[in-house]
Amino acid sequence: MEYKFTEENAQEEIEKGRELAVALLEDEDKIETFLQKLEKKIKEIPLVGNALSNIPILISLVRNYVKKEYTDIPLNSIIAIVSALVYFLSPVDVIPDVIPVIGYLDDAVVIATCWKFVETDIKKYEKWREDRDGAANL
Repeated sequence: MEYKFTEENAQEEIEKGRELAVALLEDEDKIETFLQKLEKKIKEIPLVGNALSNIPILISLVRNYVKKEYTDIPLNSIIAIVSALVYFLSPVDVIPDVIPVIGYLDDAVVIATCWKFVETDIKKYEKWREDRDGAANL
């Protein structure tokens, strides 16, 4: 069986998750529960390349955003990130996660596509986090 999942497919999946992403962002308890489920899933799967290994930074960014500790990011970027994470966490996606290794390729493409769109925002967040952590260690 051949699976083909392109960046265009990934963009469509991110757009599909937009409404749910907005709903999650509006409820601090639900978004925190969602982020905890993501962290648990990350621990249980083999990481496929750099895309999935970037998920912890996305989780951290969303958590800091929701706690209003870091808000210097466009709302559309946060929505895209949450939407991509919704796709990753969903048990129902284009390539079922139960297929060893291949099952996470579509997840990796969705995360990588999202990362490409919001990379500048993520770099700013990483700089903010480094500055904050550096100041805390003084």
